[in-house]
Amino acid sequence: MFTGIIKSVSQIKKSETKDGLLVLTIAKPESWDLQPGDSIATNGVCLTVKKVDDKSYTTELMPETKNKTVFGKEVPEEVNLERSLKLSDRLDGHLVQGHVDAVGIVTKIDIDGSTKIFTISFPDEFSHLITPKGSITVDGVSLTVIDVNENKFTVSIIDYTLDHTNLKSKKEGEEVNLEFDIIAKYLYANR
Repeated sequence: MFTGIIKSVSQIKKSETKDGLLVLTIAKPESWDLQPGDSIATNGVCLTVKKVDDKSYTTELMPETKNKTVFGKEVPEEVNLERSLKLSDRLDGHLVQGHVDAVGIVTKIDIDGSTKIFTISFPDEFSHLITPKGSITVDGVSLTVIDVNENKFTVSIIDYTLDHTNLKSKKEGEEVNLEFDIIAKYLYANR
């Protein structure tokens, strides 16, 4: 489990396909002591650390993960990272699984003072899982939905979040990983 509070932005140093898996080599944040088997949310995708060296670590994405995330279309240069929760950690964002539900598209970016308001389109089949003032995860970042209209929603991103995530460099037309709120998913699971 994660919170959607990004702890580091890092670079993907290398990506390659081996035996149907997408293998990523990611620059290791300096202060992070990683071990094989650790879970790291990478642009919102829960990935397992396979190998670690002094400056980087590797992860593997199976075909299912590639098909449901932006990694299946284009590997980004820069990624948001969050380590998994410990039971003693604060829950500053919201409960995030790291299981991406869909890929959305940033259709519009408005500037409002020091914040940016993103309008993001998403597949219609998920419209019942999103509500104004509810939680959404965009590329691993916990955000509050401002409004929902058909298959688009808006989120306001404050300057602190822009400065500490890769959302600062997003442009209109770019794809993002979306994870809808776990509570909404369970509420609608058996309907």
